Amino acid sequence: MKLLTLTDVNAGYGRSRVLHGVCLDVAAHERVAILGRNGVGKTTIVNTMLGIATLHSGQVVLRGKTHAPLRHFHAARSGIAVVPQGRRIVPGLTVRENLLLGAAVNRKGPWTMERVFDMYPILRERADMAGTAMSGGQQQMLAIGRGLMSNPDLLVLDEPSEGLAPVVVDELGVSLARLAETGTSVLLIEQNYGLIQRVAESYCILSKGAVVETGLLAGLSIEALKRHVTV
Repeated sequence: MKLLTLTDVNAGYGRSRVLHGVCLDVAAHERVAILGRNGVGKTTIVNTMLGIATLHSGQVVLRGKTHAPLRHFHAARSGIAVVPQGRRIVPGLTVRENLLLGAAVNRKGPWTMERVFDMYPILRERADMAGTAMSGGQQQMLAIGRGLMSNPDLLVLDEPSEGLAPVVVDELGVSLARLAETGTSVLLIEQNYGLIQRVAESYCILSKGAVVETGLLAGLSIEALKRHVTV
């Protein structure tokens, strides 16, 4: 079953066109990575889904039904949780309260606060601390945990390794690999090749707002993956 399909999507901001005929599928239990250099339109794919960027033409299809762009809350209610670039932890709320925001959509599923705490024990230790008072890596764990609290069928991660130290990225990779084993579908937008290989099964390369190549990651080295990325 296809959870998300983008068909011939042309989108951008105002009169500026960023995406040109983008086609993308994410099926149930599938893990897809979108990669490419800065400025090629990776985040615009997410922003188009959420109505932040303007969809000029094409279709965004969720479970076989064509949808208008979905805001974060409505996307989560539809089974798509977005962990945005920059994490966007809500100021003034504790770790626990930020997690409860994710549960506000009332979707049934296996993810509870205790399960998130089991995945990221540091969040349990700092449950009553302001979310924005934690380190960047811990805030990224909180952002992922908040997404999981909505019990999504598809988790969209926009540049989760951005600004994090290599050792923290490794820890993140371990947790996301464990998440992948649960069967949750993942759309990973990322430039860290090691993280991509650890989490995703297939890749989609974006260049100048267009998909230029897709393929399976199995057997593909990091060096080969780097050579596939074009300007």
